[in-house]
Amino acid sequence: MQGLDSLLLANDFAGLERFFTALYDGMPPDWYRNNKISRYEGHSAGVFYAVFAALGLDVTPEEASNAGRLDLALRFNGQVSLFEFKVVELTPDGRALQQLKDKDYAARYRGEDRPIHLIGVEFSRERRTVVGFEVEQVPAPGR
Repeated sequence: MQGLDSLLLANDFAGLERFFTALYDGMPPDWYRNNKISRYEGHSAGVFYAVFAALGLDVTPEEASNAGRLDLALRFNGQVSLFEFKVVELTPDGRALQQLKDKDYAARYRGEDRPIHLIGVEFSRERRTVVGFEVEQVPAPGR
């Protein structure tokens, strides 16, 4: 599997989805025994944060704005990727990406004059893995 840094440099979002899905799929079931950690979005977001931070990337969790709190902002390779995480029962419902759009979390980044990607990630409580990964690029102002 391609390294995370290579995937980010290439804007390979399908590869990014495969990377994180494989990461979650590799977690042993004993890590979930006798606890309900998989029910909480913070656990899932924390794994993404830890991976990005371990690479020394410019990552900000829970970035606040007048619209609320964005789960995770990643500035890398002249771009901004905004992540929203949701936990669902079994199948994705698109709420993560929709929240990014509804709250217009991209507004505070538009002045940075760099591409912005909205990334909605959904995790299954039941399967304890990534089940939804939607990406949308924010159009540049005036387009």
